[in-house]
Amino acid sequence: MVNSIEEKILNKIDDTGELFNGVHNIRSNGESISRNTSNSISIKNKEDKSGINVVIQPNTKNRSVHVPVIISNENITDTVYNTFDVGEYADISIVAGCGIHNCSAQKTEHIGIHEIFIHKGAKAKYIEKHYAESTGKSQKAFHTKTVIDVEEDGILEMELVQIKGVDDSKKDMEVNLHKNAYLIITERIFTESDQEANSNLTINLIGEDASAQIISRTVAKDKSKQKFYFMLNGKNKSRGHIECDSIIMGNAEVTSIPALSASCEDAQLIHEAAIGKIASDQLMKLMSLGLTEEEAQETILQGFLK
Repeated sequence: MVNSIEEKILNKIDDTGELFNGVHNIRSNGESISRNTSNSISIKNKEDKSGINVVIQPNTKNRSVHVPVIISNENITDTVYNTFDVGEYADISIVAGCGIHNCSAQKTEHIGIHEIFIHKGAKAKYIEKHYAESTGKSQKAFHTKTVIDVEEDGILEMELVQIKGVDDSKKDMEVNLHKNAYLIITERIFTESDQEANSNLTINLIGEDASAQIISRTVAKDKSKQKFYFMLNGKNKSRGHIECDSIIMGNAEVTSIPALSASCEDAQLIHEAAIGKIASDQLMKLMSLGLTEEEAQETILQGFLK
């Protein structure tokens, strides 16, 4: 069973009702503390390194698997290697949140190295939430590296969320899309104080009629820094769209670099990027309804990141 701190973090990064009632593996401070599997979804420890293999059998429908990570020990670096293998024509959800609780002045770090395989005709929704908290001055860091392969007619929907409290994050991701594969990524990131967030994403449109859409929404406050690099490689007849929007406040810095590369004349690639402050007319409208300026700003930011 989880303790009160672990339960609090789980409520931030997952739906605990679905989590405990379904297939799951809860990792706390480097160890599995709860696991439940089924005939169609197996979870096994890796033999050569710290991490798990999650295998979803072909044609598994309307199921979910939850693999949250919790870190509450101080001055620890927890490295995990996870592999997700989604069988042909399956239709499932993967929830892979991570939360840190650190009440010291030391650094706590999570390093996640992931492989995701979406086999022919399969559909998966992958949700990853990062959250950190502390009662004192501490460093909470998340570093992830993910390699993804989506086979013919496969569909992958990714929701990547960084909630308040993360001091340093680095995300590296490479996705290979084969014939008629489809990918949509929605990224939402919030930084404040002197926090930093970096995302590097490369999508290779390899197969004919592969398609991808990236939607990034971020808010940077105070002296925080954000840097994003998104690359679409059109290597065949394909379609791709990148949309990056950021709100900047105070003395924050945001660098957004959407990039396109094509080696096929039938590749159709588009990118858009915008950085700006909250519109004054939006603030005035909400304040006229009785909200303070701070309340109005918070309402606008919550809607922007929703």
